[in-house]
Amino acid sequence: MAANESGSAVPERGGGANAAARARVALDAVEHLVGGLGTALLALAASVWVILVGLACAAGVGLLLAPTVPRVVRAVADRERSRLSRWGPEVISPGPLAAGARAALADPTVRRELHWVFVHGTLGLVLSVAAVTAMLNAVQDITYPLWWRLLPPDDVNPTLVLWAVRDDTDALAVTVLGLGLATAFLVLGPGMARLQAWPGRWLLAPAADADLSLRVAQLSATRAAALDAHATELRRIERSLHDAAQNRLVAVTVLLGATRRALARDPAAAEATLERAQEAAEQALAELRTVVRGILPPVLADRGLAGALAGLAADCGIPCRVDVDLPGRCAASVEATAYFVTAEALTNISRHSRALRAKVIVRRLGQRLSLWIEDDGVGGADEREGSGIAGIRGRVEAHDGRLVLTSPPGGPTTLYVELPCGS
Repeated sequence: MAANESGSAVPERGGGANAAARARVALDAVEHLVGGLGTALLALAASVWVILVGLACAAGVGLLLAPTVPRVVRAVADRERSRLSRWGPEVISPGPLAAGARAALADPTVRRELHWVFVHGTLGLVLSVAAVTAMLNAVQDITYPLWWRLLPPDDVNPTLVLWAVRDDTDALAVTVLGLGLATAFLVLGPGMARLQAWPGRWLLAPAADADLSLRVAQLSATRAAALDAHATELRRIERSLHDAAQNRLVAVTVLLGATRRALARDPAAAEATLERAQEAAEQALAELRTVVRGILPPVLADRGLAGALAGLAADCGIPCRVDVDLPGRCAASVEATAYFVTAEALTNISRHSRALRAKVIVRRLGQRLSLWIEDDGVGGADEREGSGIAGIRGRVEAHDGRLVLTSPPGGPTTLYVELPCGS
């Protein structure tokens, strides 16, 4: 099983699939290191500002600038917290800064942020620059035989090439060097991404007492969301019963009454009315079954999560592949949430994505159930536009889970969900 720093890489199986998983981990590392380059540049700028303000204060002319130091440092640190939270466990932002530069700089959290600024602005920057340089050189060297003859004679040799390139054999040797660089990054890249993220996860995490109080607030919000989700589900069930099954049962009652009155006058008409009453009763029964399935699908109990998701994929409007690898059953509420998330996501894909294919992957990583739903559609999904993602997020967060939606314009779209499922 392969997983990246964030734990969100899809585990794969088989020889070719293992190679694909390693490539996916390396690509995630590229994304992490390039993202870290942005915050590293900000951290470097913040470090320079801290030094300049410190020198100005030592000269007695920078006291007015001192209050800007904790604010600048906190702004850059919060950017890194947000970046790290997208790729792994959430790094909770601390409370507001204390009033006054002296009080803010005396705060242990601000002091740790200052340490992080200097570490990330140096070590983090070096790691990002090294990774980006290695990637660019690898691409340049691998493709070198295709275009080296177009270069001026005085500028034939690419970076890191120690021999003179005079013919195609020398150019192919450059390709071998590029493949070596790519292989080295494939092996070292994920470790570089973890090393770059480690100072942030160590220094930017809140203190234990602050984390506990924030966790209590987060659990209170989760409990409120769970109650809201429960109330919403009750209203949905009530509407389903009132608008469908109840109306059918009323129709059955009316038809039975009409049948009883017609028996004495016209037995033939009574038989036709009785047949209509039977049809209405069957429709009411079917709708009641639909409501029951909406509460907790019986297919989960009969076939498990894998079978239930396979059924959803079979009913999807586009070809959908399901890959479920679970060592055992999870709690019924967790499986039900995964089922409803998948059902809503596949409905959105069928209606809005214009995709040609979709994929559902389920894994259990430690004490978390991880669910990936991917499609190759046009992308651009936005939960603020009423696509149903907000409802999915509410259902997931009610279980103290996590949802990450990645849907750039042009696609592809990936919905990643984590749900706690115990030991």
